Amino acid sequence: MPSNLYNIVIPARMGSHRLPGKPLLDIAGRPLIEHVYRRACSAAAGKVVIATDDRRIYAVAREFGAQVLMTSPAHPSGSDRITECADRLAWGDDQLIVNLQGDEPLMPAACLDQVAALLAADPDADVASLYWPMDSSEEIINPSVVKVVTRADGHALYFSRSVLPFPRQWDTLEHALQSGMNWHRHVGLYAYRAGALRAFTAMQAMPLESAEKLEQLRFLESGGRIRMAQACQFIPTGVDTEQDLERVRKIIEEEH
Repeated sequence: MPSNLYNIVIPARMGSHRLPGKPLLDIAGRPLIEHVYRRACSAAAGKVVIATDDRRIYAVAREFGAQVLMTSPAHPSGSDRITECADRLAWGDDQLIVNLQGDEPLMPAACLDQVAALLAADPDADVASLYWPMDSSEEIINPSVVKVVTRADGHALYFSRSVLPFPRQWDTLEHALQSGMNWHRHVGLYAYRAGALRAFTAMQAMPLESAEKLEQLRFLESGGRIRMAQACQFIPTGVDTEQDLERVRKIIEEEH
């Protein structure tokens, strides 16, 4: 896809409860945020910008050569931080923006290109995102794993932490899986049109979003459309815990 078709913004903050100072933790001699930035730069994006509210992240990012923007510390979410970034850089409402979380150092570049192209190809959609099939009952029942169901045309119907769809005609999830039932794990990688993102962050949280603690439900509940597709490559989970950090360190050290 053309390199000017979309931009990547990486929201990054220090305030992780489970892993304090996460963006600057060392992985194979580089801070975590630098690994995320390098992944982004290997995709076909026109610009890659780190958006942060912390001077330490800002200084480190400048040191390794990133374009980085200091944003307000009052933002409740990464989406709000990205909106400020788009406003300050004067990106038009049609600009495509991919939100790459600052704790995703193993994100395949092909998936960044895929989610942007998915949105570009669907003029009816406000947002695009990806999913991955699930094949274990433990994952399906885990409320930390977000499930998504889609319409026949690929637009999202609903996201939930519950078992969705519910396999009523089978006595166990294993039997449902064996019978061909499908569950999809939502991957938190998003492409937005800048105008849709501005409208989204200007809205208050809505009841479904508040109940499930899933920000993307605000788009659906307000009448927006989210285009979904299976990721072209497996996307490993990000770095949320010390165990995740050690796993990612091992993978990246082996790559080098």
